[in-house]
Amino acid sequence: MYGLYVVTDEKLSHGLSHTEITRRAVAGGAEMMQLRDKEKSSRELYETACEMREICRERAVFIVNDRLDIALASGADGVHLGQDDLPVPKARRLSPENFLIGVSVGSVREAVAAETAGADYVSVSPVFATRSKTDARKVCGITALREIRAAVHCSVIGIGGVNSGNTPELIAAGLDGVAVISAVVSAPDITEAASCLATVIQKAKGKRS
Repeated sequence: MYGLYVVTDEKLSHGLSHTEITRRAVAGGAEMMQLRDKEKSSRELYETACEMREICRERAVFIVNDRLDIALASGADGVHLGQDDLPVPKARRLSPENFLIGVSVGSVREAVAAETAGADYVSVSPVFATRSKTDARKVCGITALREIRAAVHCSVIGIGGVNSGNTPELIAAGLDGVAVISAVVSAPDITEAASCLATVIQKAKGKRS
């Protein structure tokens, strides 16, 4: 499940909607899709989430960023929370069985705290320098990533400056998957970009095992 994780962003997609990004990325082999939009109204976000949910159904895991209410209302598979969002235990109490909860982390302390609180996976952010997320914190780097991987038992993915060139190094460091925005969303051909990156991940996992 935690292979290629694509985060949508309409500002970086050359005019494509969240829904169309999702359609093309899933066709290319994205295993997880996250709806991330901090500007749409709740109604717009809900309607977009429902559309993405249908595209992802039985093809990819669908996650909503930040908004547990939208995730639950749209029937999403899970929610991704930041350090300042709803606490994981509260989100868990409000969620149905088998609902996925991911948490953004930037240190071993945050990763351990997230896992202890009940997170299914943690997203190390940002692994490398990136312009895709304006709210990104200090770069973690490979060393911190390895330390986080060794400190927790839950799934670990990395986001921030990830591309096909550095993905093998990240998988070799122990990541279960990688999350990308611009590497797929901003590509001239989203389906091809997703397919190439998914193949890189699969090959890297094969070499690691």
